[in-house]
Amino acid sequence: MRAFAASILLALLSACAITEPVVVIGKDGQTLKGTATGAMSGGSFNVTDGHLSCGGSYDSWSTYATITMQVLCSDGRKGIVISTRDPSGTSGHGTVNLNDGSEWTFIFGPTAANF
Repeated sequence: MRAFAASILLALLSACAITEPVVVIGKDGQTLKGTATGAMSGGSFNVTDGHLSCGGSYDSWSTYATITMQVLCSDGRKGIVISTRDPSGTSGHGTVNLNDGSEWTFIFGPTAANF
Protein backbone atom coordinates (compact mmCIF):
# COMPACT_ATOMS: atom_id res chain seq x y z
CA MET A 1 0.00 0.00 0.00
CA ARG A 2 2.84 2.41 0.81
CA ALA A 3 4.47 1.71 -2.54
CA PHE A 4 1.19 2.48 -4.29
CA ALA A 5 0.77 5.77 -2.38
CA ALA A 6 4.39 6.72 -3.12
CA SER A 7 3.94 6.05 -6.84
CA ILE A 8 0.77 8.19 -6.92
CA LEU A 9 2.59 11.04 -5.14
CA LEU A 10 5.52 10.78 -7.55
CA ALA A 11 3.17 10.87 -10.54
CA LEU A 12 1.42 13.98 -9.18
CA LEU A 13 4.70 15.78 -8.48
CA SER A 14 6.15 14.96 -11.89
CA ALA A 15 3.09 16.50 -13.53
CA CYS A 16 3.63 19.85 -11.76
CA ALA A 17 5.11 22.53 -13.97
CA ILE A 18 5.35 26.29 -13.89
CA THR A 19 5.19 28.16 -17.20
CA GLU A 20 6.12 31.83 -17.52
CA PRO A 21 6.29 34.18 -20.52
CA VAL A 22 9.69 34.93 -22.08
CA VAL A 23 10.82 37.67 -24.43
CA VAL A 24 14.21 37.97 -26.14
CA ILE A 25 15.04 41.36 -27.66
CA GLY A 26 17.88 42.10 -30.07
CA LYS A 27 19.72 45.42 -30.29
CA ASP A 28 17.96 46.03 -33.63
CA GLY A 29 14.56 45.63 -31.93
CA GLN A 30 13.88 42.12 -33.22
CA THR A 31 11.65 40.49 -30.60
CA LEU A 32 11.11 36.79 -30.00
CA LYS A 33 8.33 35.70 -27.62
CA GLY A 34 7.54 32.40 -25.99
CA THR A 35 7.55 30.54 -22.70
CA ALA A 36 9.83 29.01 -20.11
CA THR A 37 8.64 25.95 -18.25
CA GLY A 38 10.13 24.62 -15.05
CA ALA A 39 9.16 21.10 -14.04
CA MET A 40 10.40 18.31 -11.81
CA SER A 41 12.04 16.76 -14.87
CA GLY A 42 13.89 19.96 -15.85
CA GLY A 43 13.34 23.31 -17.46
CA SER A 44 13.15 24.56 -21.01
CA PHE A 45 12.42 27.74 -22.92
CA ASN A 46 11.35 28.40 -26.50
CA VAL A 47 10.88 31.74 -28.26
CA THR A 48 10.02 32.77 -31.82
CA ASP A 49 9.12 35.75 -33.97
CA GLY A 50 7.46 33.54 -36.58
CA HIS A 51 10.65 33.24 -38.63
CA LEU A 52 13.46 32.65 -36.14
CA SER A 53 13.06 30.21 -33.24
CA CYS A 54 15.46 29.69 -30.35
CA GLY A 55 15.33 27.45 -27.33
CA GLY A 56 17.24 25.59 -24.70
CA SER A 57 17.05 23.81 -21.41
CA TYR A 58 18.17 24.48 -17.86
CA ASP A 59 18.43 22.86 -14.46
CA SER A 60 15.11 23.72 -12.82
CA TRP A 61 16.43 22.32 -9.53
CA SER A 62 19.25 24.87 -9.31
CA THR A 63 19.03 27.09 -6.26
CA TYR A 64 21.45 29.68 -7.62
CA ALA A 65 20.02 33.10 -8.45
CA THR A 66 22.06 33.27 -11.67
CA ILE A 67 21.78 30.36 -14.07
CA THR A 68 23.43 29.57 -17.40
CA MET A 69 21.64 27.88 -20.29
CA GLN A 70 22.72 26.81 -23.75
CA VAL A 71 20.58 28.13 -26.60
CA LEU A 72 20.18 26.89 -30.18
CA CYS A 73 18.40 28.85 -32.91
CA SER A 74 16.70 27.62 -36.06
CA ASP A 75 19.21 29.51 -38.24
CA GLY A 76 22.10 27.50 -36.77
CA ARG A 77 23.35 30.09 -34.30
CA LYS A 78 24.01 28.93 -30.79
CA GLY A 79 25.15 30.50 -27.59
CA ILE A 80 24.70 31.02 -23.88
CA VAL A 81 21.97 32.64 -21.81
CA ILE A 82 23.03 34.06 -18.45
CA SER A 83 19.92 34.94 -16.45
CA THR A 84 19.38 36.13 -12.90
CA ARG A 85 16.17 35.11 -11.16
CA ASP A 86 14.39 37.30 -8.62
CA PRO A 87 13.79 35.82 -5.14
CA SER A 88 10.53 34.14 -6.27
CA GLY A 89 12.43 32.28 -8.99
CA THR A 90 9.62 32.88 -11.48
CA SER A 91 10.89 36.08 -13.10
CA GLY A 92 14.16 37.74 -13.98
CA HIS A 93 16.39 38.94 -16.78
CA GLY A 94 19.74 38.42 -18.42
CA THR A 95 21.63 38.29 -21.70
CA VAL A 96 21.86 35.94 -24.65
CA ASN A 97 25.28 35.84 -26.32
CA LEU A 98 25.28 34.08 -29.70
CA ASN A 99 28.26 32.73 -31.62
CA ASP A 100 27.92 35.44 -34.30
CA GLY A 101 28.78 38.07 -31.67
CA SER A 102 25.22 39.32 -31.20
CA GLU A 103 23.92 40.05 -27.72
CA TRP A 104 20.22 39.97 -26.88
CA THR A 105 18.24 40.82 -23.73
CA PHE A 106 16.43 37.90 -22.05
CA ILE A 107 13.40 38.65 -19.82
CA PHE A 108 11.05 36.12 -18.22
CA GLY A 109 8.07 36.29 -15.91
CA PRO A 110 5.19 38.78 -15.74
CA THR A 111 7.30 41.65 -17.15
CA ALA A 112 7.86 39.65 -20.35
CA ALA A 113 4.09 39.49 -20.90
CA ASN A 114 4.12 43.28 -21.47
CA PHE A 115 6.03 42.97 -24.77
